Amino acid sequence: MAQEPLFIAFLPSLADIDAEAWDACAGSTNPFVSHAFLNALEVSGSVGGNTGWTPYHMTIRAGDENGKVIACMPLYAKSHSYGEYVFDHGWADALERAGGRYYPKLQASIPFTPAIAPKLLVHQDRLEAEQPIIQAALLDGLEKITEKLGFSSAHVTFMPDGEAEQAAGGEFLVRHDQQFHWKNNNYANFQEFLDALSSRKRKQIRKERECVANTDIIIHSLTGDAITEAHWDDFFQFYMDTGARKWGQPYLTRAFFSEISATMADKILLIMCERNGRNIAGALNFIGEDTLYGRQWGCVEDHRYLHFEACYYQAIDFAIKHGLKTVEAGAQGAHKLARGYVPVQTTSAHYISNPSFRDAVARYLEQEREGVAAEIDYLATRTPFKKGD
Repeated sequence: MAQEPLFIAFLPSLADIDAEAWDACAGSTNPFVSHAFLNALEVSGSVGGNTGWTPYHMTIRAGDENGKVIACMPLYAKSHSYGEYVFDHGWADALERAGGRYYPKLQASIPFTPAIAPKLLVHQDRLEAEQPIIQAALLDGLEKITEKLGFSSAHVTFMPDGEAEQAAGGEFLVRHDQQFHWKNNNYANFQEFLDALSSRKRKQIRKERECVANTDIIIHSLTGDAITEAHWDDFFQFYMDTGARKWGQPYLTRAFFSEISATMADKILLIMCERNGRNIAGALNFIGEDTLYGRQWGCVEDHRYLHFEACYYQAIDFAIKHGLKTVEAGAQGAHKLARGYVPVQTTSAHYISNPSFRDAVARYLEQEREGVAAEIDYLATRTPFKKGD
């Protein structure tokens, strides 16, 4: 493998690579790195144009430009730091106060998606021993293109552990944060999960679920062909309302939801809450090989505990019934802790071009990692599970 010539190219669109070739590298375990998902962002106008997310995907071919694609990386040139969920606005301010220029930068990530997903995608037919070498070539290509384009930095966010270790062995700085994930301890049903909790927490969850069950709200779990354009019309209304209240300008266009419904409906779980014949709230999830990923939530009516039911308890129910190991519930939200979601570490890697700025960021990250580790350790003592279990 070390002697194999490699041809690295950067693509302005997923349309420039065959879906089968991309997915042979991406695999089938995570829906967010699939050609269908990333292409939906582009064809819907959610990225590209004036969004500040300019596609610049990396591919590696064996031999020359006509060779087989053996690796790829979802990559974007960014003119801002929105929609990433790994916050570097302070870094941008510091560099620009010092007379530097932080933007544009390169971002290897899944836009608007704070979910752990592979970014160093290597063709499935490559031997296990070859994969780290090819992943190192992707990281090296990212460093070189950052320098060649004169960008301040390159960032790889929400990395799996193996990829993070690969990046940490090179010129990348490692950053930690934390999320809350639910872990399936081979529960037979939701009641068995409840039985693992302390009495007080178990009673609280029962109270919350009963409060919703005793209303006139009907909850539908939809996937595949059961999801219609009418459902997406309603859900987009919920999404726009939540987005406008939380961050001002929602990222995803209405066309995005139609596109994913047409190309990957079997990977979608849409929870819709109906009242008096009208959908009033919804939660969008994506189904991976062993993980359910909670994404967007929204509503046009407020009902006590409905958010917890639609986003957390319905997700747990689905994961148990389908044998999924984990539910990733997205960014932030310490309130998830009381509902059985436990703190986990997330990792990103950052290449900083300017040596003095890199040293300053490295010192900051060392302290930040210590703080994150301490917080995770503390939160782990506050989970709702019975002590000693």
